[in-house]
Amino acid sequence: MKILFLDRDGVINKKLDDDYVKNWSEFEFMPNIKEVLTKLKPLFDKIVVVTNQQGIGKKIMTEQDLHILHQKMLSKLHDSQVLIDKIYHCPSLANANDPNRKPNIGMAKQVLSDFPKADFSQSWIIGDSISDMEFGKKAGLNTIFFGQKKHEFIDFSMENWLEIQEFFV
Repeated sequence: MKILFLDRDGVINKKLDDDYVKNWSEFEFMPNIKEVLTKLKPLFDKIVVVTNQQGIGKKIMTEQDLHILHQKMLSKLHDSQVLIDKIYHCPSLANANDPNRKPNIGMAKQVLSDFPKADFSQSWIIGDSISDMEFGKKAGLNTIFFGQKKHEFIDFSMENWLEIQEFFV
């Protein structure tokens, strides 16, 4: 079973400078993501989101705030025929050494628990940070860095969703 792992901030939605996306009014989809994910969906058995959300740990937002934001995001994606199968998040602070916080692979283990037939060697992560890429490598995923960077954990770098579409389709 092939799975497409997506980070959220900076991949699904635009990142805010020095801030966290705390509610729907601050959320803005990345250009072309809906159209591209519609085309990629048939290539993968599942699409999941794996996201660190330390804004919760910092008490800037609540689990309920995140849940509401994710439900709205899922609804808007669904309206465009994009189905995300599951969202995994870690609310812990970066210094908490939580096994679920990327680059640790706790969220990958949760995916494997939920989808035991997952074949991580045939699966991909798209992320915009080295911790996303390190998570991918530790879990045995193929990695795509959203942006331009060279690093030992990065298999491919792509500037935007249209490049990613061209790569897969």
